[in-house]
Amino acid sequence: MKTRFLYLLAFVLLIASACSQKEELPKQPNILFAFADDWGKYASCYADIEGSEAWQKVVKTPNIDRIANEGILFNNAFVNAPSCTPCRSSLLSGQYFYRTGQGAILQGAIWDENIPTYPLLLEDIGYHIGYTYKVWSPGSPRDAGYGGERTRYHQAGTKFNQFSQTVTKMVEAGKTIDASKQVLLNEVRGNFQAFLNANESGKPFCYWFGPTNTHRKWTMGSGEKLWGIEPSQLKGNMPPFLPDVDTVREDFADYLGETMAFDAGLGVLLKMLEERGELDNTLIVVSGDHGIPGFPMGKCNLYDFGTNVALMARLPGLIKPKRVVNDFVNLMDLAPTFLEIGGATIPKVMTGKSLLEVFKNKGNGQIQPERNYVITGRERHVGKAREGNLPYPQRALRNNDFLYIINFEADRYPMGNPGEKDESLLEFDVLANNTFATYADLDASPTKAWIVKNRNSANEKYYEFAFGKRPKEELYDIKNDPFQIKNLADDPSFLEIKKQMNEQLISELKATGDPRVTGDGQTFEQMPYITDKW
Repeated sequence: MKTRFLYLLAFVLLIASACSQKEELPKQPNILFAFADDWGKYASCYADIEGSEAWQKVVKTPNIDRIANEGILFNNAFVNAPSCTPCRSSLLSGQYFYRTGQGAILQGAIWDENIPTYPLLLEDIGYHIGYTYKVWSPGSPRDAGYGGERTRYHQAGTKFNQFSQTVTKMVEAGKTIDASKQVLLNEVRGNFQAFLNANESGKPFCYWFGPTNTHRKWTMGSGEKLWGIEPSQLKGNMPPFLPDVDTVREDFADYLGETMAFDAGLGVLLKMLEERGELDNTLIVVSGDHGIPGFPMGKCNLYDFGTNVALMARLPGLIKPKRVVNDFVNLMDLAPTFLEIGGATIPKVMTGKSLLEVFKNKGNGQIQPERNYVITGRERHVGKAREGNLPYPQRALRNNDFLYIINFEADRYPMGNPGEKDESLLEFDVLANNTFATYADLDASPTKAWIVKNRNSANEKYYEFAFGKRPKEELYDIKNDPFQIKNLADDPSFLEIKKQMNEQLISELKATGDPRVTGDGQTFEQMPYITDKW
């Protein structure tokens, strides 16, 4: 009798535990997606991970770190394309960027409304959707759709997008730094409050917080003045493709200051959710659309400096805290993830794979063995970069050991054609402020200006890293060459690895309908490109 009683008690406790767990996990949680423009893998929560770099130790991001510490931190998250429009097209649609028609290019793009996007699919099943600042660039003209006026919440303003410039002006006018910052943080609160107020029926919500302050340009010296980031902290710790000089260190420090501003904005949203009792009922995901702008091998490059981004997520009851995961994630995986968690049907056309099972798992390291690689790529960034508006088509396969890149048109300049016919265009101030002065696929910046103006024999290597033509194939040994400096594509001892990666990459591109390999190679050569309807 005693044994039967103990079995019965155990069964009751098991049922009670299951019911309790079910109650902890919301049926339709809110979704807050904080997505910074031009923000790569730069957050202090990465500082203790093997292979972390100096800039992750210099920057302080307590709110981003909170999401990581109370949830899951991804170490191998990559954008599908290191340019804002194709990256966001991929993320919204849950598909490889090359499947999104004009969405695969920056300038001249018009969104094909026949391509399903996760926010509108969530709205169809009852979610209240909206965004502040930037979602899709160059923007959607549709008032009815996501990215149009109907779902935009800018009632409190958009000055946060020029954070350092705005704060600097207020300080010059007599305000303190803290008071000036608070003005912009109040703007973040006001915009989110307007979104929440519009949800009169209390639906679950899906909100996109997309500030662009980490995009060029920002105020020189603001990293130290506004955030206490001393450029000297980076001395001796710059990646080998960047000059370790005052100008470049200050440029990097200023960028990290804008990262801290993004973190402060996220903190406002977290506090508001806590005030409403909604924090633990909200899936919070934080990431960015590619690496640092205006720096060689960053934005518009398929090296890790351009494609490897921060990614962390928090939802109590679903995600166990303090997890660090090494599974390879393509940001297009977020669309089916949001849909599955929200209870919507995932369209078969989506090539991304939901992360829900990774979220549910309680382990660290590699969770799903099949998530052992990502594919990245690029076509056109700035239309004016090359004569005839020609793109620079690339595709890459990145796994735990190697990065393999195909440059389909290796005779073209990867960052655009040099504009050296008029020497007046190459003055430092011009190069720091006018993207189109030369090599237009690399944003104007003090770093760009320094490299161009100091391209003597001692610094020629930095000029080549930034602007030089590249071979048809590139292969890098990640463990021995984490910054992807030494190309092994022609090394006889790596020919078999190169062959295997080439076959895997081309097979995946063909299977997913990449026009660059399934056609005659001319699909993306014209601008704009009109896609067949999916």
